[in-house]
Amino acid sequence: MDDFTLGVLSSLFATVLTCAGGWMLARRPARWPLLLLSRLTGLGVERVYAHQRDSNHDLPADLARARWVKVLAGRGNEITRDGFVPVWHGAGNAVESVRILLPDPARGTGSWLATRADELRRVDRGFSFGLLAEQIAVNAAYILEVARQRDDVVLRFYNLPNLHRVILTDHIAYLTFYGQHEHGRNSPCLVARRPGLLYDYAALLFSTAWESGRPPEDPDRAASAV
Repeated sequence: MDDFTLGVLSSLFATVLTCAGGWMLARRPARWPLLLLSRLTGLGVERVYAHQRDSNHDLPADLARARWVKVLAGRGNEITRDGFVPVWHGAGNAVESVRILLPDPARGTGSWLATRADELRRVDRGFSFGLLAEQIAVNAAYILEVARQRDDVVLRFYNLPNLHRVILTDHIAYLTFYGQHEHGRNSPCLVARRPGLLYDYAALLFSTAWESGRPPEDPDRAASAV
């Protein structure tokens, strides 16, 4: 057996042991094949949550270590809740830059936001017409109020398919895959470390939406960030 083959097998064996150790400690052992595949393919998946809401327990700790934060959200409720306390009220203002993308609430019939609202109404009878746009507008108002006090916070609106939620920092990415007829909180969420293919994918999703997004119609915050 040559050195190259031995090296490959040793690396593979080490990967198997690492994933097996994580499997034994995991709450949901059935997910270890995905973690193993992630290591072998370079995907970079670190944690898997059956529901996005389950990831909220770990989110504050990851945000507390961030130098910058980028968010692409389908509604933005979590931005105003406890999970984002390290971003808005972190000790020493460690976060240097915050970029947030929300669906454009000004878009009417025929927009991607309207399409998403129609999907949600099929599974939630309390989801009246226009409610999603109203909730986004409220969350946008919260962000804009913070932005008036902090120059490092910038909001843009997008009109693209509402398929993912992305929370991206300089070291980690939370990526939710929205179910067609599920609220985001009930959809699966993956957490990936940098470097890794999934982290790069999340970064690409954000950058693409950011480039095509528009600033809010607010004279105080109309200037967009580079």
